[in-house]
Amino acid sequence: MTAVAPFPPGPGVPVAPVDPLGAVLADLRLRSTFHCRTEGAAPWGVDVPAFEGCMTFHVVTEGSCVLEVGGVRTLLGPGDLALVPHQEHVLRSSPDARVVGRADLLPQRFLAPHYSLLRVDGGGARTGLVCGVVQPERAAAAHLLALLPPVLHVDGRDTARYGWLPALLDVIAHEAGEGRPGSVAVVSRLADVVVLQAVRAWLAEEATGPGWLRALQDPQVGRAVTELHRDPGAGWTLARLAREAQMSRTSFAARFTEVAGEPVMRFVARWRMHLATVALADGARVGEVARQLGYESEAAFSRAYKRLVGVSPGTVARRGAPGTPAGADVPESDPISPVPGP
Repeated sequence: MTAVAPFPPGPGVPVAPVDPLGAVLADLRLRSTFHCRTEGAAPWGVDVPAFEGCMTFHVVTEGSCVLEVGGVRTLLGPGDLALVPHQEHVLRSSPDARVVGRADLLPQRFLAPHYSLLRVDGGGARTGLVCGVVQPERAAAAHLLALLPPVLHVDGRDTARYGWLPALLDVIAHEAGEGRPGSVAVVSRLADVVVLQAVRAWLAEEATGPGWLRALQDPQVGRAVTELHRDPGAGWTLARLAREAQMSRTSFAARFTEVAGEPVMRFVARWRMHLATVALADGARVGEVARQLGYESEAAFSRAYKRLVGVSPGTVARRGAPGTPAGADVPESDPISPVPGP
């Protein structure tokens, strides 16, 4: 039986306190699935497909290129990082350069099972890149991926905000070019760090609109949301969440709706069903998911799931995830019948 992930330790298990955004980054723990060292000589262009549940990144180690995502072009220079969370995209030496094929289908030399060297030689000016595909190990990170912009561009020249980037990229470029023993492992580890740093910078500087990220950033509401994320199967009620935030019920309810854009118990319900959908699509049994989420019976969980998602959990388990549950009309007083917590 597939384990139900990513549920945290249950009540009574000591958990070190963490900052709310730190908890989001912990959910974004990355697993590298593939890396590619790309050497282009103008003119050149390649299509890069989208990989479900993954993020694609490109680090420019030499020269420059143009990234095109959804018709929007971004010039990438030496030391720049581009993170593309959702979409297929195009890399070109210049805006009018012809695309020669899909990057993952072009002939390339494999330096390791998940690391390759791709050369696209047009005979002109050179561009070097380290490209990769990374996947969050915790399914809860899907909420964060859905909020990221089409392109997250980190300007390597902006040392005031990204002073950490040049040192990391220098090591990546050096290791990618040397091909020494262990270079593949070093590039993979550092590339993951670069991606995490980029997302952290975005979280700190750009995530300002209503939603659960803004709720996490709120000094009081964020405490309650963090505890919900740690133990989604507990008997969460408006009163209990307000206590976690050290606020009155009325003040907490109003503040949560203001920063998150939806009532608190609706958010609780959607968060549980999001975790359930991911676990069911990964092969977990309905009864096990119901138990992990604190429901007193499989039937109670199934009724709640169908009311919110629109299909039965058994349907999702058979065919895979239908997508993130939509915001259904869950009453503010309805914690969807979980077993009361301690």
